[in-house]
Amino acid sequence: MTPRRHGLLDPQFRRALAYVAPYWRRLALVVVLSLASTAASLIVPLLSRDLIDDALLAGDRTVLVRIVALFVGLTLLGFLLNVASGLRYTQVSAEILFDMRLDLYRHLQRLSPRFFARTRLGDIVSRLNNDIGEIQRVASEAALSWIGNLLFLAGSVGMMVWLDLRLFLAGIAVLPLSVWALVIYRRRLEGRVATFRERSADIGSFLIETLSAMKLVVTANAQDRELTRFRDRNQAFIGALMAMQRVTYLAGGLPGVLLSGGMGLVFLYGGFRYLDGTLSMGTLVAFMAYQTRLMAPVQGLMGLYASLATAKVSLRRVHEIADAPVEVAERPGVAAPADVRGLVEFDGVSFSFDRGAPTLEDVSFTVAPGETVAIVGRSGVGKSTVADLLLRFLDPDRGAVRLDGRDLRELPLAFLRRHVALVEHAPFIFHASMAENVRYARPDASDGEVEAAARGAGIHDFVAGLPEGYRTVVGERGAALSAGERQRVGIARALLADPTVLVLDEATAALDPVAERRVIDGYEALMRERTTLLITHRLGLAQRADRVVALDGARVAEIGPPAELLARGGAFARLFEPQSRTAEQREAEPLGPWAGSAAEAAPAS
Repeated sequence: MTPRRHGLLDPQFRRALAYVAPYWRRLALVVVLSLASTAASLIVPLLSRDLIDDALLAGDRTVLVRIVALFVGLTLLGFLLNVASGLRYTQVSAEILFDMRLDLYRHLQRLSPRFFARTRLGDIVSRLNNDIGEIQRVASEAALSWIGNLLFLAGSVGMMVWLDLRLFLAGIAVLPLSVWALVIYRRRLEGRVATFRERSADIGSFLIETLSAMKLVVTANAQDRELTRFRDRNQAFIGALMAMQRVTYLAGGLPGVLLSGGMGLVFLYGGFRYLDGTLSMGTLVAFMAYQTRLMAPVQGLMGLYASLATAKVSLRRVHEIADAPVEVAERPGVAAPADVRGLVEFDGVSFSFDRGAPTLEDVSFTVAPGETVAIVGRSGVGKSTVADLLLRFLDPDRGAVRLDGRDLRELPLAFLRRHVALVEHAPFIFHASMAENVRYARPDASDGEVEAAARGAGIHDFVAGLPEGYRTVVGERGAALSAGERQRVGIARALLADPTVLVLDEATAALDPVAERRVIDGYEALMRERTTLLITHRLGLAQRADRVVALDGARVAEIGPPAELLARGGAFARLFEPQSRTAEQREAEPLGPWAGSAAEAAPAS
C-alpha cells in the first residue's frame, strides 16, 4: 500500500481539495478554535493528579476548591469553543460541497443528448444527490472530528510521555496489530461500498422509470410483475447494505477492541508500579484519564479511515460524471454578430450515433430567411437529428451547419439558442403555473406578451377557463394537461421567445385537425418573415411549407415545393400516399405506421 493510492494523497481526494482551497481562511479559523478547545480539554485530566496528590491526600480544602473551579471553567470553555468550531465548519463544508454539486450540475447541462441516451437518469440523480450527500456527511461529521481527534491525540500522547514513558510504551504495544487490522478491512470496504452505491442507484432508476410509466404499468396489468422487480432490487440493496455494514463494523470496531487490550496492560503495569511505590496514585489516575480519553480519538481516527473509503467511492462516482466528455463546447473568443437574418445551411453534413449505419450522410439543403421548409421522412432517418444539429446539441462528424453563412461552431451558444427555438413533440412542462411555463425562456415577459403567445398557440381560451387562469399550477410534467395542451404550451413558449429561426419537431403530433389548424394559423400570423423548419409526418402540415426536404436512408432524396413533389410521384409522394386521398382525409388521418415520432425523441433512434 502506498499513501498515493490509499491515503489523502489519492487522486480522488487531491481533486476534491481544489474545492477546499478557496475557503482556506475560514477553515483556518476552525482549526484555531479546535486547537483552543483541545488545549482546554487536555488540561482537565492533568487536574486529577493535583486533585488527588495536592488536595485530597494532602487534606487542603483551598486547593480542592481552586482545582474544582478550574475544572468547571475549562470544561465550559472547551464546550463553547467546540460548538463554535463545529457550527462554523458545518457551514463551510456545506458551501464547499454545494460548489461541487453546482459544478457537476453545470457540467450535465453541457453534455449532449448522446450521454443521456446511454446513462440511466436514476444513476445520475444518485451521484448528484446521494454520493455528494455522502461526501458531505463525511466532510461535515468526520473531517472536523479528524482535526479535533488528531490534535487531542498528539496532545494526549505528549502528556502521557511526560507523565510516565514506560506506562506509555505499555499502552501502545498493541497499536501495530490494530493498524494492520484497519488496513486489511479498509481495502475490503471500498468494494462493498461501490456495490452498495450501484444497488442504491438501481432502485432510484427503477422508481423513476416505473413511476413515469405508471399508466402503462396499470393498463398492462403489470403491477404484480413490477412489485416483484422492486422486491428483487430491494433484496439486492439489502444484501449489499449488510455486506457493507459487516465490513464497516470490523474496520471500525476490531482495531478499537485490540487497542482496549493496551488499556488492560496499563492497568496491570501501573497497578504493580503503585504497589511497589514507584508511581504516585495521582500520576496513575491522571495517566488513566488520558489513556481513557485517548481511546475515543484513536477509534475516531480509525472510523474516519473507514469513512474515507466510502467517501473515495463516492468521489470516484462523482468524478466519472464530471469527466464525461463535453462534445459541444463554445470556442474561446467567438463573437456574436450584430444581427441575424435567419439563413440556415446544411453543407455536406454527416452524423452517426455509433450504431453502424450513419444517421445522416452528406445532407445538404438551404432555408432562406423567412422561408418555411418541411423535413419529412420515415421514422429513424434523422429528422430530429437535424433539429439537434441546428440547436448545436450535437456537432456534425463531417460538413457544417451554418446560420447566416457562419458555422455554428463560430457562434456563442447562448446567442445561437436565443435566435433558434425548438418545440419538441413532447414539450417538458414544469410543476409551476401556466404563465411560468409559457414564459420559461423569457422570465421578464409581461402578462400581455404571455397572453399573446398563448393566443398564437391556440391555448388562451383553455387557460382562461381554468380556476385561476394563468396562475393555475399544472401537475409535475404537465400531468394535469392533455398531450395536445402540453404541445400548445410548448408552442406558446417558443412564440414568446420570438426567435429568428423556429424548429417544430412534430410539434402538432398530439393535436386534432381543428386544433392543429388553429395553432398553425396563429403560428403563421406571428412567425411571418421568420425562418421555420417543420419536422412532421403530416401531409397537411407539410403542404403549408414553401419547400420540402425529403430524407430517405439518411440522405436527401428530393427537395422542392410540396405540390411539385406530390405530382412527381417520388419519395415524398410515396411517403404520404395513404394521406393524399381527399382533403378531408388529409386533415383527419395521420399515417398510422409513421404517426408520432417517439422513436426520434431520443438520439438512439
